[in-house]
Amino acid sequence: MLDTVPLKFEEGQLLILDQRLLPGEERFIEISTKEETWDAIKKLKVRGAPAIGIVAAYGLYVTLRDIKTKDYEEFFVKFRETKKYLETSRPTAVNLFWALDRMEKKLKEHEGRKDNDIPWEEESKQIKEVLLLEAEKIRREDEEACYSMGSYGLELLRPGMGILTHCNAGALATAKYGTCLAPIYLGKEKGYGFKVFADETRPLLQGSRLTAWELKKAGVDVTLICDNMASAVMKNGWIDAVVTGCDRMAANGDGANKIGTSALAILAKEYNIPFYMYAPLSTIDLNTLSGEQIKIELRNGEEIYKMWYEKDMAPEGTKTYNPSFDVTDHKYISAVITEKGIVRPPYREGLKKLFE
Repeated sequence: MLDTVPLKFEEGQLLILDQRLLPGEERFIEISTKEETWDAIKKLKVRGAPAIGIVAAYGLYVTLRDIKTKDYEEFFVKFRETKKYLETSRPTAVNLFWALDRMEKKLKEHEGRKDNDIPWEEESKQIKEVLLLEAEKIRREDEEACYSMGSYGLELLRPGMGILTHCNAGALATAKYGTCLAPIYLGKEKGYGFKVFADETRPLLQGSRLTAWELKKAGVDVTLICDNMASAVMKNGWIDAVVTGCDRMAANGDGANKIGTSALAILAKEYNIPFYMYAPLSTIDLNTLSGEQIKIELRNGEEIYKMWYEKDMAPEGTKTYNPSFDVTDHKYISAVITEKGIVRPPYREGLKKLFE
């Protein structure tokens, strides 16, 4: 039974599972300010594109819930200030901006319908309720989308397959089920007996700390490997499909995901193994024409040689290059799985049709 969730909203409290502490400790912490929301996203207490968007939406609401303003104009200024601040937390995951833009759109819709005869104190309560309902809707829609992606993704897989995955695009990265791990969970319910291989995923070890943890917790057969072992397990014939998530997909099908994903796609093509990228509609950015336009987040180099060790694993002062993501060229992607169905090349036409 899958009972892993990265966040809860209970009795007016936004609680997130601090994923930095996994797998050693499972602890939920409360988020109640814009600074705490920003910090949770920036420092990867919460991560995964869909979960980031959900937490940003709830975080925007809880930040504004208790503020006192004299009228709508002042409230809107506070709203915009908070929104712009939260947008600076993670530049690559498009869900962050998508969710915050949805919240602003809902606020503007209320402005167009507001009743000037209602006292501002009463109207402000209505506005805040509207924002809460939209955050709830974003969370609920993501859970439904993940289940749908799992169902479509399962059509591409057969019982007993060996499946390689990278980073964490599971329940911890979404409202529930995950994106590329959703078919794994649905397959387990049907007795498919998948054998999953999880890359440890440098530099943040999200495959070993998170994916291996949640799959093992759910009773899935999972084997952990280092990133540079992918070619060996493919050559051994143990891998029948590669599945990954996506933090931002360009209009031509280029997909940004955790660093190392593009190398897996190239290897998969060499070994004639299908490479499937799971992209909720909220991560597809038709305004970005190709992967060359996707901004890649660079992180502190200490995550490579210092963060996980008792002693430094490189000489002090060693230069580092630590991108959080890379972009997989669309020519290496066998199919893109969305909540509306499976898209195959040519991607520019297929992805565009999803929004018609």
